[in-house]
Amino acid sequence: MKYVLIIIILMLSGESFAQDFQSATAYKQRADLFFDKVWSHYRSKNHAGLFIEHFPGGEQANLDYFQGAQVKEKEVSFLWPFSGMFSAANILIRYPDLKEKYEHYLDTLAVGVWAYRDTTRMPVGYQAYPARLEKSDRYYDDNALVCIDYAEAYLNTKDEAYVTKAREVFQFIISGWDERLDGGVYWLEGHKDQKPACSNGMATLAALKLYQATQDQIYLIWAKKFYQWMHSRLRNPDGIYYNDVKMDGKPNPTYYTYNTGSMLESAVLLYEITKDKLYLNEARLVAKNSYAFFSKNEKGIRTFKVDLPWFVTVLFRGYEALYKVDQNPVYIKAIASDLDVAWKKSVDQYGFLTARWATDQAAKRKPKWLLDEACIAELYARIGLLKIKN
Repeated sequence: MKYVLIIIILMLSGESFAQDFQSATAYKQRADLFFDKVWSHYRSKNHAGLFIEHFPGGEQANLDYFQGAQVKEKEVSFLWPFSGMFSAANILIRYPDLKEKYEHYLDTLAVGVWAYRDTTRMPVGYQAYPARLEKSDRYYDDNALVCIDYAEAYLNTKDEAYVTKAREVFQFIISGWDERLDGGVYWLEGHKDQKPACSNGMATLAALKLYQATQDQIYLIWAKKFYQWMHSRLRNPDGIYYNDVKMDGKPNPTYYTYNTGSMLESAVLLYEITKDKLYLNEARLVAKNSYAFFSKNEKGIRTFKVDLPWFVTVLFRGYEALYKVDQNPVYIKAIASDLDVAWKKSVDQYGFLTARWATDQAAKRKPKWLLDEACIAELYARIGLLKIKN
């Protein structure tokens, strides 16, 4: 009943979405074509199985998603944007008529991600840059993404090799856990200055996905530990998650969509596994409040504040998980509507979308980041699979 009320409230407030929902077939076609486009334009010509960071290439951008000073773009992409392609393929493979095609893509991506695996430091983990090219730092959130991708690849293919790899990655993740601030893992191996939502939220999901793949209770135990730590240390009173907590115990009141999104999806998965309605009630609260917090009303149109397209994709995963329980399409349609507008108004000369789905010419002229583009294929694939109608 409360979800009917949300829709009524939106109608009465004069808010609407930017355009009508498209057909499931249209979304599937967009996802498939866009994945192929990214694959063909971003594949490294010199390193099989790997990608470049930006397209068009030619200039070395400053990358700001590392500890400390900015890092110059290198010959191939770092692990985080690479993982976006793995995640997208893991969704597109769920279409029966695309299964064989994306099995081949997954095989290639599995070879590619293996290049980031570092065996020179124990426990074995995945470093930010391919190990054969140089030694680099190992981030716990990167490794959680790899673990999730491996676990989902197993759920899609039933290839036991993926489970073995996911188990190995998870051992690296929990090696970063200690009891300072009552638990949690850090961001970067060897740097004990903060415990962020990105590492611990994704670790929660990694444990849950591994539990789904193996039914091994140890992963459910870890999932609950990570979830409870996040809930107690980084959740604000409205269910929106802070970015990190420093070692003085004070949370950083910066908010990104993906930190809340990972916990929303985790709450739904914990409900589905345990049938404890406390998790479902929490998921409903987080969904409602995150929608209000991360979207805005502009001239009667409800739109999301796009911090990064991939961040919004992670929030969408949470809304998607809840939709499968509640069948409430409001949150799904809001993001789909924004993406549909971007599909028309934010494209550059190559057909790629701008960062943050900006529509100005300056944004369109800039080289496009691999992660910003890979997540478009994932988003459209996820939307198409839901088969929601107007």
